[in-house]
Amino acid sequence: QVQLVESGGGSVQAGGSLRLSCVISGYTSRIAYMGWFRQAPGQDREGVAASYTGGGFTYYADSVKDRFTISLDTAKNTVYLQMNSLKPEDTARYYCAATARPLFPHTITSIADFSNYEDLYWGRGTQVTVSS
Repeated sequence: QVQLVESGGGSVQAGGSLRLSCVISGYTSRIAYMGWFRQAPGQDREGVAASYTGGGFTYYADSVKDRFTISLDTAKNTVYLQMNSLKPEDTARYYCAATARPLFPHTITSIADFSNYEDLYWGRGTQVTVSS
């Protein structure tokens, strides 16, 4: 049914930038929110950014505010994560995710809500490594 494929990861030095992309195929009409998680080895999974697919609402983890930007291209069924001023602590595998049920606006009102939502489609991830 729904498939998410991430790309754009790589290795950069601290202060550099990367742009992640996630293309969604399949039955996409019911997807209300899309976003990004990350997880480093031995660490908990962390919600990074999320966006309402109808427009107007974006949410970020405090650790990435003012550095990362999530954006959508609904015509291409693609979500992006622009990552600037990267830090070594940003090193992780980054996963794209999308809600699997239709949801009204304001059902998710924070990155915590997105992180706690259980019915998600998942991509397989793309690695981001930031060296000092």
